[in-house]
Amino acid sequence: MKQTEFGTDVPNVDALKAQAKRLRTAMSEKQTPITQSMALEAIARQWGFRDWNTLSAKAKSNQPRAWHVGQRVSGRYLGHTFNGHLKAVRSASGGYWYVTVIFDEPVDVVTSNAFSSFRKQVNVVLNEDAVTQAKTSDGVPHMELRAA
Repeated sequence: MKQTEFGTDVPNVDALKAQAKRLRTAMSEKQTPITQSMALEAIARQWGFRDWNTLSAKAKSNQPRAWHVGQRVSGRYLGHTFNGHLKAVRSASGGYWYVTVIFDEPVDVVTSNAFSSFRKQVNVVLNEDAVTQAKTSDGVPHMELRAA
């Protein structure tokens, strides 16, 4: 969601249209019917925007990124920078993504100086900010991903 000038998150376009539909229903029940266009404009003003087109554009700019198989990516995994590509991608509800990343160079997943364990591929669940909810003991996300 995008922040408005009031610090409130703007939902996606479908959620905004659902709000407009509920407004129309409520107004109709009060014997004051309004058009869909009027409802959309009212919703825009409630969210602090001058009109529906402006609000709609802001909501659309907030769509989750669309990861795809074969896409080149980079980021950090367990504190190590990496480059690689996506082997598998599946979107889930709430803006989450299940992805399999293949690293160009294996990443050591052990912090010990006594031994190493290298991974060439990992499966992670990313949120809408392209980071994992899972964190290391010091609070750093396991992975932060970005398009290369």
